[in-house]
Amino acid sequence: MLIAQDGRYAGLLSGGCLEGDLAGHARVVFERGAASLVSYDMRTPDDLLFGLGSGCEGSMDILLIRLDPARDWQPMSRLAQAWQMRRSASVLLVVKSGDPLVPAGSGCFPADGEVFGIAECRQENSRARLRHLVSSLNLEGPTRLLVGVVPGVDLLLLQQARPVQLLVLGAGPDARPVVALATQLGWSVTVVDHRSHYAQLEHFPGAAAVLDGGTTAAAEMLKGPNDFAAAVVMSHHMNTDLAYLRVLARSDVPYVGLLGPAQRRAKLLSELGSDAERLTSRLRAPVGLAIGADTPEAIAVSIVAEIHAALAGRTSAATIIPVGVAD
Repeated sequence: MLIAQDGRYAGLLSGGCLEGDLAGHARVVFERGAASLVSYDMRTPDDLLFGLGSGCEGSMDILLIRLDPARDWQPMSRLAQAWQMRRSASVLLVVKSGDPLVPAGSGCFPADGEVFGIAECRQENSRARLRHLVSSLNLEGPTRLLVGVVPGVDLLLLQQARPVQLLVLGAGPDARPVVALATQLGWSVTVVDHRSHYAQLEHFPGAAAVLDGGTTAAAEMLKGPNDFAAAVVMSHHMNTDLAYLRVLARSDVPYVGLLGPAQRRAKLLSELGSDAERLTSRLRAPVGLAIGADTPEAIAVSIVAEIHAALAGRTSAATIIPVGVAD
C-alpha cells in the first residue's frame, strides 16, 4: 500500500477497514522519518478499542516506511524497476529491531548487498551488519517473516515474482477485453496478429507490445526458452490458428488456450497431426471457465479467470482436452 502526504492511498491491506486509520499513523512517519510498526488485533470484541468496529476478526502488523528522495525512494524504486523489466526481485526488510545498527525500516537487496534506510553517520557499520545477516540466511523460498533470526531482530523476506507474461494470438475486437483484464491484474501482455489493421497499439492500452507479424512473429518469440506463462489463440482464422497451434506445440508455454467450439478444436487437432500430441497436457479448448459467458467481456472474464486458476495450480485436470477426443 502506498500512502501520500495528503492522505490519498493506492492499494489495499484490509479491504478498506484499516486504511483510513493508517493514514493518521502515516502522518507521524512523514514528520519523524523513522519507520513505525502498527498492530491491529480484531480477533476479540475489543475491536472497538481501535474505534474501527470492522468485524474482520483478524490481526495484522503493518510496517510503515517513509519513501523519500534522500533514500532514492527505496525499496520502491528498485522493486518497480524490476517489475518494469519483467524480472523477479527480493528484499530483506527489518521489521523490529533492538539493534541500533539495523533499525526498523532499513533493509538490503540480497542480490548485490545494496543497503537502504540507514542514517549517513552509521552507514559503514550498518551496511556490514546487514550484509552479514544476508550471508547467514537461507533466502530461498516464498515471502515469509523471519522472527528472531538474530537476537532482537525480526526480518521480512519479500519475494516479488516477475509479472505473468501472456501471449494473445489474435487482435480482433474480442481480444481487447482479454488484454484489458490481464493488464489490470498487472500481467505483461504481448498481442500478435497477421492483420496490421487489427494489430494497433492504440487498441490495446497497457499491452507490453502489439505486433503484426502473425505466425512469423510468434515463432520468433517462442524460439527456444521463453518467459510466457500462457498463450491464447483467438484469431478466428482457421489456417492462422492452426499455424499458431503448431508453433505453440513446439514451444514450452505451459498453458495454451484455444477459442472456439469443440468441433473446431477437433478439426484443428486432426490437422496438426503428430504436433497435437505435444499439446496434450497443455491445451484448454474451448478456453475459459464455464460461467455461461456470451459477450466479449464475459468471455474475457472466463478466459482470464481460467488462466489465473491454472497458474495458481487450481485448475482441474478435467479441463485439459485429451488429443483426438471430440465432443
